[in-house]
Amino acid sequence: MIPSKVRDLMNEQVKNELESFYIYLSMAAYFHEQNLDGMAHWMRVQAHEETTHAMKFFDHIIDRGGEAVLLDLKQLKKTWSSPLEAWKDAYAHEQFITSKIHAIVKVVRAENDYSAEPLMDWFVKEQIEEEKNTDGIARQLERVGESKDGLYMLDKELAARPWPAGSCFDPASYNAPGA
Repeated sequence: MIPSKVRDLMNEQVKNELESFYIYLSMAAYFHEQNLDGMAHWMRVQAHEETTHAMKFFDHIIDRGGEAVLLDLKQLKKTWSSPLEAWKDAYAHEQFITSKIHAIVKVVRAENDYSAEPLMDWFVKEQIEEEKNTDGIARQLERVGESKDGLYMLDKELAARPWPAGSCFDPASYNAPGA
């Protein structure tokens, strides 16, 4: 059985991950409005990833006999003044998520919840990647500055991020004949 303190924090993290989905989808909408479809694509793929993160916590709670409780979501932000601001916000958001993951790890260890350790180890490593990616893109945008050519090149590079296999968020899946 999952300890109640761990369950409660994991239910909260399901909400955090789904709010991450929401903010990245909002960023995708912003980038589409700016004709930065490569950045929008990157954010759509990221939004997909956040839903899988939520499901990892959701399934862990259920698999251990706990009650999964879906908490109310809030819209964190809808608009940005520039692509750089959006990417800096993405990095700050990932730092926030990292702090929440670390808080869960602290409680998991205090509760001697050895069954949660592998999941939390995965998330600790995942957050290193998440922060590295969002910070790296923000730094690239800082270097690009006002260069439209640089922005165009970075946008094209970000368009190459692959969809996870079978993603229902991939437009090819819902625009296919018979879909």
